[in-house]
Order: sequence, then C-alpha cells, then structure tokens
Amino acid sequence: MSSSNQLAYRIRQFQRAVGARLTPAEVALVAELLTPGEWRLFMAMPLYDRRHCLDVYGTLYAAGQRDPVLLRAALIHDCGKVDDAGRPMGLSWYVLATILKRMPGLYLAVARGLNPVAIYAEHAWRGARMAAAAGSPPELVTALRHYHDPQPSGYAALLKWADDQH
Repeated sequence: MSSSNQLAYRIRQFQRAVGARLTPAEVALVAELLTPGEWRLFMAMPLYDRRHCLDVYGTLYAAGQRDPVLLRAALIHDCGKVDDAGRPMGLSWYVLATILKRMPGLYLAVARGLNPVAIYAEHAWRGARMAAAAGSPPELVTALRHYHDPQPSGYAALLKWADDQH
C-alpha cells in the first residue's frame, strides 16, 4: 500500500472508531454467540474495538465462514488491548502506536518503556491468555495468539485476513 493510500486508510479507520455504534441486534447476536467469559472480554473493550471486532466477524461471515470457534475468535480478537486493571487502550494511544509501527526500531524501544504501546504490541498473546482464563477452547486461544504472526495458519490466518480488511 502506498504512503498516501496508507494515510487515507488510517484516516478512515480513525473516523470509523470515533463514530462507532452497535445496534441492539448486534449486541444480542454477540450475547448469543459468546460464552459468559468471552462476553465479559467483549464488553471490557471500548466501543470502537467492539465495532471493529463485529466488522471482522461480518467479513468472515460474508466470506462463508460459519465455524463458531472462528467467529467467536473474531468477536474478541482485540480483547488483549485492555490492560490488566481492566482499562481499555485509549484511541490516542492507537494513533501513536500505528505511527510508530512504521519505524520498527523506535516502536520496539517505545513499547519497552511506555505501557500503552507495550499493551498494543503484545495484544495478541495477551488476548490469548485472557481467552484461556475465560474458558475459551484451545483452538480459539491459538487463533488469538497467532493471528499477528508473519505466516499464520488455520483459524489465525483467516482471522488475520479478515482483520486486515478493517
């Protein structure tokens, strides 16, 4: 993606986050699909992350995916962006982290010293740990743990593909 396309993509992503909404039907669908522990993970995320997770779910569903484990993984795949005290990552930290990711050396240095950026950098394994603690099945936990890997496979690859659409 060119720099101008990347910038336009990030601006649209920010606008979607600021204007995020969930319909009552969407909330009911999520409540029906997730286990009680997974529901708590979903609800702990800020509204913009819940909207994003529902969009990733919708992309998978529209692509013909019906496996409930994969679809549940989509609904909670960013739960690791909530810190250990239950505080969600603020939108301004997302902006900083996405800018820094374009400079890997600086990104890693900042992630070592700035907790919100560290949480962003580690959210895949954090989310996997949280899902395991919530009683999610091993396949779901594995998908969350590996969807940001360079070459994910299985559910993680499908989750990465759908996440990259948003």
